[in-house]
Amino acid sequence: MANEHTVLQFSSSSSSSLSAKVHPLVIFNISDCYVRRPDQAERVIGTLLGSILADGTVDIRNSYAVPHSEFSDQVALDIDYHHNMLISHQKVNPKEVIVGWYSTGLGVTGGSALIHEFYSREVPNPVHLTVDTGFSNGEGTIKAYVSANLSLGDRQLAAQFQEIPLDLRMIEAERVGYDILKTTAVDKIPTDLEGMEATMERLLALIDDVYKYVDNVVEGQIAPDNNIGRFISSTLASVPKLPPAAFDKLVNDSLQDHLLLLYLSSITRTQLGLAEKLNTAAQIL
Repeated sequence: MANEHTVLQFSSSSSSSLSAKVHPLVIFNISDCYVRRPDQAERVIGTLLGSILADGTVDIRNSYAVPHSEFSDQVALDIDYHHNMLISHQKVNPKEVIVGWYSTGLGVTGGSALIHEFYSREVPNPVHLTVDTGFSNGEGTIKAYVSANLSLGDRQLAAQFQEIPLDLRMIEAERVGYDILKTTAVDKIPTDLEGMEATMERLLALIDDVYKYVDNVVEGQIAPDNNIGRFISSTLASVPKLPPAAFDKLVNDSLQDHLLLLYLSSITRTQLGLAEKLNTAAQIL
């Protein structure tokens, strides 16, 4: 007599190979929405916008918060606000579509399944991005999840969130601001000149690393890597060939233009402050 067994299985065909890439603008938007949240709100949630790249990577490029209320394991979303914001964003950039949703906090909560179910009706296989704005582990932990269905035979029982690879790579100009944002305490925001100085120090450190690698390869201390060699060659080929005098003039001209903009913006800010105080005094008199 043959025994029949009912198999408990996960139905997730694409989650194993799925990955996501998030731009720093999204992290800044989420952090700003968290700071401006209502006093009674413990977290903020919102919609992620972007596109699907040719290799299947979910490219997250923009986001907006969606008002909601939570009580126990129940969640209520302002769906009309969500759709109106989506229409407004797509008027500016029609190529950006819904790719998932985000929430602040460490990991997945009890109400996440309900919200994920709503976004599953908006887009197939949405990505759930979590941003730990409470710095529970000493830094802003960012993770991405997709949902996998748990079924018993032909009967679907529940959904389980599975973490997927998340790419947080960014250019150096973006990394300067992101490094400041993710620290637990900031004494002061650096000026533009201080930011430029930090970027140049990072660039010099990277150049030193390249020098050491090339010297070690030439001396036979480490095995050469063709991929790294091609990358270094293409990087050097992309650097414009300028004489030192022309390069110094280019940097100085750009710096002077930047300082002029800072001076004009400072004058404008002062004039606006004076106009506001004069207007207030006129109303009192």
